[in-house]
Amino acid sequence: MDNVVGLKCVLCGEEYGADEVLYVCPKHGYEGILDVQYDYELIGKRLTKEGLAQNPDYSIWRYKPLLPVDAESPIPPLQVGWTPLYRAQRLGEKLSLSNLYLKDDGRNPTASLKDRASAIGVVKAQELGKRIITCASTGNAASSLAGLAASVGLRNVIFVPESAPRAKVAQLLIFGAQVIMVKGTYDEAFDLCLEASDEFGWYSRNTAYNPYLSEGKKTAALEVCEQLSWQAPDRVFVSVGDGCIIGGLHKGFKDLLALGFIERLPKLVGVQAEGAAPLVRAWKTGAFQPMVPCTIADSISVGVPRDRVKALRAVRESGGQYVAVSDEEILEAMRQLGREAIFAEPAGAAGFAGLVKVADEIDPQELIVVLVTGNGLKDVESAIKATKEPPKIEPTMKDLRRLREERL
Repeated sequence: MDNVVGLKCVLCGEEYGADEVLYVCPKHGYEGILDVQYDYELIGKRLTKEGLAQNPDYSIWRYKPLLPVDAESPIPPLQVGWTPLYRAQRLGEKLSLSNLYLKDDGRNPTASLKDRASAIGVVKAQELGKRIITCASTGNAASSLAGLAASVGLRNVIFVPESAPRAKVAQLLIFGAQVIMVKGTYDEAFDLCLEASDEFGWYSRNTAYNPYLSEGKKTAALEVCEQLSWQAPDRVFVSVGDGCIIGGLHKGFKDLLALGFIERLPKLVGVQAEGAAPLVRAWKTGAFQPMVPCTIADSISVGVPRDRVKALRAVRESGGQYVAVSDEEILEAMRQLGREAIFAEPAGAAGFAGLVKVADEIDPQELIVVLVTGNGLKDVESAIKATKEPPKIEPTMKDLRRLREERL
């Protein structure tokens, strides 16, 4: 891992060698989140636009020189990343935006962006010779870890709150995970998982606590710029729960800027549900306060964002903003995305809901990317809630004619 210079604490700035600490800065306990530092001069010799143009590996591993893994480390067989980036012309016309794009990360192997982080976590666990990997999750991180771990035969223990959608729990069970349902919130499941990994020596894939996960999530930013022929968007909208995704996107864009692949950073817009919006409040007031989350968007139903320092830094340094949206606005966003044939779960649609809310404030010519983070099959109950129940008729032409006159 000669491309990594070391790890730097986001709170105090203390620097460590990659082999000195496993997860966090020891001066701050669980809160001492670390940033991976790279040797960009070395990476620039190994990763070039010309080389990427000839690389047939359309997955996150095409960017391996910019990832914190050993060059010789085996990678999981599932194809993670290089999800499609669609030009959303009709939605753009409705919002008076001429350059709107949707990146559908629900097309990853386990149907969410979290596969990007889990792929890195599984490789790191194998590099360390760990036999069990664990995480806490509202569902997507758990199912992605279970799927990626299953693909390499690595045992995994998953902590989820009992409110986790059954479709996500079903994924965990099918992938063979040891599932532990916690009678409490995601934040309580997270704390229990950290204690368990400390006591039992399991490798932790937990958001923010493990510094390498955001390095996997940053690959979405790398892909966006490459798919846009190395043009950075003006703004990127993304849903925010723990904050690891938006922090990872920021890191990815900064990496590309440091390598000279792009000329500027996009403005990052973090979107939270109104019932789970501590980062929106912190961005507006300058003070962070935990809250008890309550929203249909389970994947971002977080009251104590673990990666809040990076998440707030991402928006402030990029000149972006935080936006809060209601559950009804999220359901409407699901409906609108569906008309573009993108099936998003509530959290996956929240980014688009945020765009709709502030579209009038945006220059119509700006290049906008909305990151759809998870597939709607993750939460079919919310999908049905977002639409009307289909009509039921008798199997006769008479009933069909009546229905045709009434509705069709």
